[in-house]
Amino acid sequence: MRLLTGILIGVVAWMFTPEMQAAQTAQKIKVLLVTGDDVAPAHNWLQVSSATRDILASSGKFDVKVCEDAGILDSAVNLTRYDLVYLAMYNAKTPTLSDSAKENLLNFVKGGKGFVVAHLASASFKEWTEFRQMCGRYWVMGSSGHGPRGKFMVKISNKSHPITQGLDDFEADDELYAKLQGDAPIHVLAEADSAWSKKTEPLVFTLNCGKGRVFHETFGHDVKALEHPSVRKIIQRGCEWAATGDVK
Repeated sequence: MRLLTGILIGVVAWMFTPEMQAAQTAQKIKVLLVTGDDVAPAHNWLQVSSATRDILASSGKFDVKVCEDAGILDSAVNLTRYDLVYLAMYNAKTPTLSDSAKENLLNFVKGGKGFVVAHLASASFKEWTEFRQMCGRYWVMGSSGHGPRGKFMVKISNKSHPITQGLDDFEADDELYAKLQGDAPIHVLAEADSAWSKKTEPLVFTLNCGKGRVFHETFGHDVKALEHPSVRKIIQRGCEWAATGDVK
């Protein structure tokens, strides 16, 4: 018994050596979550970005770095460390990206990496046409909108895609984004009927950008909106799909 106990202790100790921990981290999907600005006080970006990080980290599949300065995209070398860029900001007060940052992000995605657009992030960098195309659909101030925040039914329109496979329709408690603009070909995974626009609006969708993959989800007005298990699962799966092309 003592011998067996000693072996077990040795195995556990080996599993938690710095080398093993480093190996486990290396196998995780490296995510750069860019935040730091949004419409205040409507969106508490600090709370939402923290909740988003927790959603990803809780799956055990992601190693997430949160950066509150979009200027990190100025360095192409920085981006090579990541598999996925998750944009969780709207540059309401901060300047737009530099030309080099725009080029770096575009090359990052077109080169085969993943990109996630969350909630109002698609309203960012309105002068950058390629960004809007990369978003698939984007928020235009004065045209896009939503009714009062509340509960609404989310319809899973594609139950065979890796992101939404096995999920049922569910009741969300959030803002139902409507009248997003753009005509890029998108693959709609979830949608909802908007009383505000009188149309069925895409809430979760994907598209390709060069060799890369874009996952766009409109949930996330606040932390409460992100607490629904199906929303959490969609975000986790969407990020994995965008980074790797599959969900395991």
